[in-house]
Amino acid sequence: MINNTKNLLVVSAHAADFVWRGGGTIAKYAKYANVSLVILSYGARGESNDLWKAEGQTLENVKSIRRNEIEAAAKCLGVSDIEIWDYEDYHMKITGERMDQLVRKIREVKPDSILTHGPRDAFNPDHETVSQFVFDASVLSTSNGVRMEGFPTAKQARIFGFEPHQSEISDFKPEVILDITETYEQKKAAMNCFKAQQHLINYYSAKAELRGNHARRCSGNNEYKYAEAFTRFFPYVGGEFV
Repeated sequence: MINNTKNLLVVSAHAADFVWRGGGTIAKYAKYANVSLVILSYGARGESNDLWKAEGQTLENVKSIRRNEIEAAAKCLGVSDIEIWDYEDYHMKITGERMDQLVRKIREVKPDSILTHGPRDAFNPDHETVSQFVFDASVLSTSNGVRMEGFPTAKQARIFGFEPHQSEISDFKPEVILDITETYEQKKAAMNCFKAQQHLINYYSAKAELRGNHARRCSGNNEYKYAEAFTRFFPYVGGEFV
C-alpha cells in the first residue's frame, strides 16, 4: 500500500467509474483504512444508454436503478460510507457552491490520499472536469484563508488519478501500478452489479490482466496476476526511493 493511508477519499464522476477504474484498489484499502466514496452524478444522461432503451423509461427510474447498482457494488468492495451528490452529467458544471461542498468534504474526511479521475480523458469531458475540480478543492482545503465554520483546514492529500478508458489516446502513463490479485474477485462482483454497462466488464477484466502482466514485469513478483494503474498528481516525497 502507499504510505500507510488511513483515510482514503474516492471521488467518482459517474455511477460506475470507481469500480471500472479502481475497484480492486478500493477493496484493498477498505480492509484496513476508512474509505469515503463520493459519487458526483448517476451518469443518467451519458452513461446509462442501455437503460434508456426500455420503453417509457424515466429519469427518476434510471437514477433509482443506478443508485441500487452503486450501493450493491460498494458493498462488494466493503465500502459503506457513500454519498451521491446528484449533479447533472454530460456535461458537468462546477459552481462556487459545489466547490465549497467538496472542500468541506475533504476537511471532514481529512484524507491521506484521494483517488479520482486523471487529468486527461479524450472522450469524456466530465472526467477532466472532475479531475480539476478535485485538485482545486484539495488545495483550497489547506488554506486558512478559505474559512468554513466547523471545518478546519486539512493537510494536502496525495492525489492519484484513474486510468482513463482510452489510455493511449489520453496520453496516460501508468506511474503507479497496484496489485489487486487478492481483491480481483470482489472487483468482478462489483462490475457485475452494473447492468447498465455490461459491455465494459470484459474490457476491464482484460485491462486488469494487462496491468497484472506489467506488475510482474516491473517488479519480478510472479504472484501478481491482476493490477490497476494510476497517475500521480504530485511527485513522491521521502527519504529513500520506493
